[in-house]
Amino acid sequence: MEKIIEYNKVEVMRNEHIALREVDFSVAPGEFVYLLGRVGSGKTSLLKTLYAEVPVTTGEARVFDYDMRTIKARQIPMLRRKIGIVFQDFQLLTDRTAYANLEFVLEATGWTDRKERDARIDEVLRQVGMATKAYKMPHQLSGGEQQRIVIARALLNKPGLIIADEPTGNLDPETGEQIMAHLYGISQSEGVAVITATHNHGFVRRFPGRVLRCERKMLME
Repeated sequence: MEKIIEYNKVEVMRNEHIALREVDFSVAPGEFVYLLGRVGSGKTSLLKTLYAEVPVTTGEARVFDYDMRTIKARQIPMLRRKIGIVFQDFQLLTDRTAYANLEFVLEATGWTDRKERDARIDEVLRQVGMATKAYKMPHQLSGGEQQRIVIARALLNKPGLIIADEPTGNLDPETGEQIMAHLYGISQSEGVAVITATHNHGFVRRFPGRVLRCERKMLME
């Protein structure tokens, strides 16, 4: 099976210091991958290299069909359309409704037809169980509901990869488990690869997947 991520001998830098060295890993479509490690162990920096937020200067790194060492600025938006990102702190636009947050992303990524935008937004909101909350403002939603909207946003462009950086970090345990179950279900049913950074080792038991650990500046399986 063709891999959507292939890293070989990659160095990951953070603030001009080496966060991880000799990184070797690959991810296939539909895989569910945990990234474990303490705060400051390089998890977020590694994830940011996958969508060209942190540059790769050493080793070989491919994400989808893009060489991450030579990717050009004009290619980065095209890469990011293939990737859905779920942040710990939601990063919703607070001055507009949940629906308008999603529409903003579709407009920004070239969806010009209003009916197609509406249909796609309705589809992803149903997928995450938020069809009735579309016209609420972020502050009117609970943390778990906001995170469901963020997952809906990540799904808009039918990504082949979802990157979730501590997606349950700001949620209570029960809500966090629901969000993780949702990401796991997307991986299983849609064939989307999911990489989730977490501190919660209990998730690994409840939602089995591959485990990668950031320890002593190395990525270990």
